[in-house]
Amino acid sequence: MEVNTNQLLSFCCLLFLAGSSSGGKILVFPEDGSHWLNMQVIMKKLHVHGHNLTVVRSSRSLYIQASSPLYAIITVNITQKEPVDAGYFRTLLQRSIALRTMSPIVRFFEQQKDVATMLQIFHSGALSLISTMLDDSTLMKQLQDAKFDLMLTDPAFPAGVLLANYLHLPMVYNVRWLNAGDAHMAIAPSPPSHVPMYNSLFSEKMDFLQRIENFLRYVVSCLQEQFVIVPIYDKLLKKHFPPNSDLLTMQRSADIWLMRVDFIFEFPRPSMPNVVYMGGFQCRPSQPVSAELEDFMQSSGEHGVVVVSQGVIVTALPKEITEAIASAFAKLPQKVIWRYMGERPSSLGNNTLLLDWLPQNNLLGHPKTRAFVSHGGTNGIYEAIYHGVPVLLLPLLFDQFDNAVRLEVRGAARVVDIGTLTSKEFLEALQDVIRNPSYRNTMQKLSELHRDWPLSPLDSAIFWIEYVLRHKGARHLSSEANNLPWYSYHSLDVIVFLTAIISAALWASITLCRLLCCRSNKKQKKD
Repeated sequence: MEVNTNQLLSFCCLLFLAGSSSGGKILVFPEDGSHWLNMQVIMKKLHVHGHNLTVVRSSRSLYIQASSPLYAIITVNITQKEPVDAGYFRTLLQRSIALRTMSPIVRFFEQQKDVATMLQIFHSGALSLISTMLDDSTLMKQLQDAKFDLMLTDPAFPAGVLLANYLHLPMVYNVRWLNAGDAHMAIAPSPPSHVPMYNSLFSEKMDFLQRIENFLRYVVSCLQEQFVIVPIYDKLLKKHFPPNSDLLTMQRSADIWLMRVDFIFEFPRPSMPNVVYMGGFQCRPSQPVSAELEDFMQSSGEHGVVVVSQGVIVTALPKEITEAIASAFAKLPQKVIWRYMGERPSSLGNNTLLLDWLPQNNLLGHPKTRAFVSHGGTNGIYEAIYHGVPVLLLPLLFDQFDNAVRLEVRGAARVVDIGTLTSKEFLEALQDVIRNPSYRNTMQKLSELHRDWPLSPLDSAIFWIEYVLRHKGARHLSSEANNLPWYSYHSLDVIVFLTAIISAALWASITLCRLLCCRSNKKQKKD
C-alpha cells in the first residue's frame, strides 16, 4: 500500500469533520511549480467561503507542502526515481540557450524533438502518480467513500483528469496548458490561420510564410498528442476504465474551464460557453514591505528601483549571462532588487541588492518601482500589468517566449534574446524601458482595462466553482463537439459523402449522355 496507515487515519478524521460543514467537499489535484502558486490563491478563497479541501500530492513534490491548516493532504509515495528535478531544469535552460543560436529551420526540427522528449518525461511522471493511486485499492475505497462533490484540477498533465473520471466527479479546470499546447485547442476552434501555436513566436497577424510554419506546428502538435501522449496511458485505461475509454474525451469533459487568460494580453480567438477567463486572478493591491526593504526603496531617490526575478524554476542563470546582467545593473542610476540564488556575481554593483526571495507583488505595486526585469512567466506578467509597471523580458523556457511576444506586440515591453545577450545590449534595452514613457503609458492603459470588470477574476472563478457545486455539474454548457470524432468535427465524413454523391451523379449523367448519343448516331446511320 503506497499511502501509509497514519495518513489514511488522519484523512478519515478530516473527512468526518468536513462532513459536518455546509461547504462543498472539493478534491484538488494540482500541478507543481508556479502552477501550484496560483492554485493556492483559489484554494485560500474557497477556504474562506467555507469549503472543505483535500489536496493530492506526490511525495516527490518540490513545492506542495506535506501539511497545511487550510486543507487535508493525501501524499502518494512514488518509489521510482523522479527524472524531473532542479538539475533537469538547468539542462533544459542550457538547451534553450543553444536553440536560440540555431537557424530557424534547424531550430524548428530540434524544438519538436525536444518537445516530444519532454512530453514523454512529464507524462510518464503523471502516469506513475495516477497508476500508484489506482492500484491502491484501500486509497480508492477511501476516496469513493468520501463522496467528494467536485474535482478542481490543473490538467496540464492528466493525472487529476483520470482520477476525476474514475471517481465520476464533476470537474473544474484551473488551466492554461493541456497536453502539447494551449488548452483552447482542446475545447474551442483554433484556426492556425490566426491563432499562433505554442512556441511559434508569432502574433495573430501572420504573413503567408508564417501561416505555413504555424500550420505545420499545428499538425505536429496534433500528431504529438495522438502518437506521443495518448499511447502512454493506453495500458492504464485498459486496466482501470471501461472498454473504449479515451483520454482526450475525458479531458474535454470538464464542466467549467477556468482559463488563466485575459484578452488585454492574449490574442483574441474563438471560445465556448463553459470557458471562464480569469487571467490575473492572483493579482491584488500591494501591501507595505518590510522596514529594511522600504529603506532601500526610499534610498533610490527620484531614480527609483528595478525589480528582477527569474521565477521559481530557474534559480540561477549561466555565469557569463549573470555577469553581463550584473555589469549592466551596476551602470544604472536606479537601485536594483534581484531575486537571486547562487554565487555572487563579481561584477555586481553597490546599487544591487540580492535576495533569496522577494515580495514581488508588493514591490511591483510600490511607487518607487520603475521597471520589472522578468523571465516572462504568466504570473509575473499579470502582476506587472495589474500594477502598470513596464517590463524588460528575458524569456528562458516553455511558454515564456510566447508571453514575451504578446507583451512586446502590445508595446508594453522589450525583449532581449538570451542566446546572444551582451551587457551593452541589456543595458540599452533596460534604459529604454525606464526612460521611454510609451512603455509605462501603454502598461498603465492595459492595467486600466485589466481592472475594468464587474466582478474580479478571482471572484468570478469562485462563483463558477460554486455554480458547479450547486448544480452538480454544468453539462448544459458543454458542446456536442466534445463527443465527435475528429473527422466528424471537421465534417470530413460529410464532405466525402457529398463528394461521392456528386461524383456518382456526374458519372450517371455522363453515362446517360453517352448512351443517348450512341442511340442517336445509330438511328442517323439507319436513316
